[in-house]
Amino acid sequence: MGQIHQLTRRTAERLQAELTDLTTRGRIEIAQAIERARELGDLSENGDYHAAKDQQGLMEGRIRQLQSILEDHEVVEQDVIAQHVESGTVYIGTVVKIVYEGDDHDDAETYIVGHVEEKTDEFMVISPTSPIGSAVIGKKVTDWVEYEGPRGKLRVQILHVEPA
Repeated sequence: MGQIHQLTRRTAERLQAELTDLTTRGRIEIAQAIERARELGDLSENGDYHAAKDQQGLMEGRIRQLQSILEDHEVVEQDVIAQHVESGTVYIGTVVKIVYEGDDHDDAETYIVGHVEEKTDEFMVISPTSPIGSAVIGKKVTDWVEYEGPRGKLRVQILHVEPA
């Protein structure tokens, strides 16, 4: 058994849907593309064939990644996230707004705390196992936390916590 991946229900369901799509429709479409490319003749100089095989390899890699995540995951329930947000505490599945020591509050950064698969177009992710993630988990709004960054110790203040 590998690392347990903590996911919000929304993300777990999205990953399961993606896996189902790739292992059904995705595999069928790749097989059809490979077959069409084979019909074009000499495979050694067949760009369509090589492109389809490359695409197949990438897709199979993503399938294995999804299977690994979903095999060893647990869902962080919304009511647990809501309890943390209500108390102003950073937890997996929360959006946290932080500001680095010495920066103006206008320079605050907002992140989702959780697995990399929680990433959205709106927010980047802070992994709970990263130095900053492990420092902010369990801390409250207005708390200052210190963590070891690549260039030394950094301090951030937690400004706001909300559900993702």
